[in-house]
Amino acid sequence: QVQLVESGGGLVQAGGSLRLSCAVSGRTFSSYGMGWSRQDPGKEREFVAGITWNGAITYYADSVKGRFTISRDNAKNTIYLQMNSLKPEDTAVYYCAQHRGGNYNTIASYYYWGRGTQVTVSS
Repeated sequence: QVQLVESGGGLVQAGGSLRLSCAVSGRTFSSYGMGWSRQDPGKEREFVAGITWNGAITYYADSVKGRFTISRDNAKNTIYLQMNSLKPEDTAVYYCAQHRGGNYNTIASYYYWGRGTQVTVSS
């Protein structure tokens, strides 16, 4: 059974930064790509960022490109999302998930979701 636990969310002013973490257990973490997505109430979950198993290739939604950075530490079974220059429209629950194949930019390519961490950006 794969378990993913997100942390690091909180309340931040526009222009500020947060760093999210996702700790993974129960599977060979270093063999799989990983990703972050987000969901605001009343909206569909949207892809945010993805990273290959060795961290060599990263993918970003256009809305966060240049502001967010995804990374991973395979020794710690953890992935990260560094979020800079945050905007009120970044407010959402952020989820991490394991990539199961296919296009990294597609939500359907991920499974084993965590429970999420709330990010709120005030204007």
